[in-house]
Amino acid sequence: MSQGVLIVGAGERRRRFILVYNPEEAKKDKTTREKTIRKIEEALQSIKEQEGPGHKKNVCALLSHRTMGRYLRQLKTGAIRMDKGKIKEEAHLDGKYIISSSDDTLSAEDIALGYKQLMEVERAFRTLKTTLDLRPVYHRKDERIQAHVFLCFLALLLVRIAERKTGMTWDRIKDQMERLHPGEFFSKDGRVLQTTEPATEQINILKLLKISPPERIRRIVMTP
Repeated sequence: MSQGVLIVGAGERRRRFILVYNPEEAKKDKTTREKTIRKIEEALQSIKEQEGPGHKKNVCALLSHRTMGRYLRQLKTGAIRMDKGKIKEEAHLDGKYIISSSDDTLSAEDIALGYKQLMEVERAFRTLKTTLDLRPVYHRKDERIQAHVFLCFLALLLVRIAERKTGMTWDRIKDQMERLHPGEFFSKDGRVLQTTEPATEQINILKLLKISPPERIRRIVMTP
């Protein structure tokens, strides 16, 4: 992560504006934009093949789309095209953001780290309220409410440990590990409870977390 500093004003109105560049965020921004561009290309191809009132309606919907619309421009003829200038302009901003402070005792690095920690705290609260369903709480007794909150924070701690150990987001970890599940198979001789064979990425996640892979054969029940 790198920074650039600009000082504006003097005295009590003096503020420092810090331009921060994060290479990891730049990669994420680029990947997100490329996915959006692919969707736009597919939508443009679909619209190109349409005729009649439906064509105009879909053009308007695409132009007003919150994500895809900003990468499009409409020609005088009414046709829409990819706005390559806008795409290039946004690419120049990948991984960059501006923060400001009036505290002269802090270095640019300390300010950037403080904002990063703040974002981590905000992300933690979002996880508690959404992924872990901290709210709403339906308990009436204080000890049950305290236990509920404690378990949610314990779950959040485990989520953060998993993210740090693997270098992946929790959504990515969950998406991969949910594909590993038991299945029950029947035959004339009986039934078998067997776990699906772990994929390479699932094995890597378990290894990084120092968790042993589940047994393939969980139970065998023979027909009498």
